[in-house]
Amino acid sequence: MSADLHCHTKLSDSSMGIDDLIVLAQKRGITTIAITDRDCQAGTVRGKIIGERRGITVIPGVEISAYDSKHDKYVEIICYLSDSPDRLEGLCHRNIVARKKASQLMTLKIARKYPITPELVLKCATGSTAVFEQHIMHALLECGLTDKIYGELYHELFSPESPENVLVKVSYPEPAEVIEAIHEAGGIAVFAHPGSIESLDIIEELIPKGLDGVEVWNPANDAELEHKLLELAKKNCLLTVGGTDFKGMYSQSPISVGEYSTPEASVKALMGYKAKMKKKKAATENK
Repeated sequence: MSADLHCHTKLSDSSMGIDDLIVLAQKRGITTIAITDRDCQAGTVRGKIIGERRGITVIPGVEISAYDSKHDKYVEIICYLSDSPDRLEGLCHRNIVARKKASQLMTLKIARKYPITPELVLKCATGSTAVFEQHIMHALLECGLTDKIYGELYHELFSPESPENVLVKVSYPEPAEVIEAIHEAGGIAVFAHPGSIESLDIIEELIPKGLDGVEVWNPANDAELEHKLLELAKKNCLLTVGGTDFKGMYSQSPISVGEYSTPEASVKALMGYKAKMKKKKAATENK
């Protein structure tokens, strides 16, 4: 079994639609994927139906944005296999509204420096539930102001270290709040791409708050971090998953579905996790 458990679609910050994503997975011999759009669950039902037609198992998921105020870092928690996804809709909607407000302000700041319009940015974001940095860069690319999504101009505008950045702080819930919401919805909470930030301390603090797993195999994680995450997972009985964080041409480097994947044993552990925890809880209550 080849499983990529971290894929995005045009509903959030990818350039590829659901249908094309599943066809790509099929052609690459990937038998299982998870659609994990940012703060958006709209693609999971359609993905499952199309996946069944193509012989691809599509695991429902959503990557939920959070902000750790103690460490002053944005983090993302993936929810897998929610029993009641509707219970997450309010949280996802609030995050989308917050992101839309921030993107509007960033777009206006950029429009003062470069000849783009909010209308063009929105056109580049057609099909998405919000406007992401990639859509703004796409608009700049369309105008001939850069030759790539990620490059010098991207870092000028969106890197915290750049004195010219246009970043707007977005109000997201704390990671512990997100984990609690995921559990209330009957889902499994997994810390996404730890290598994108220095996050081991955050992960350790979230374990007693109910974190169920970590994304070990991901382009953002180097070999040393993978080893540390595996040790941490073994010590704390955490699930381990892997995926490419696929975003089509909006990926930060050339990468296709399945280049990072989840081992078969880890997929089985994920799929059987909730049943295992129910048995454990029942055994504890019967003592």
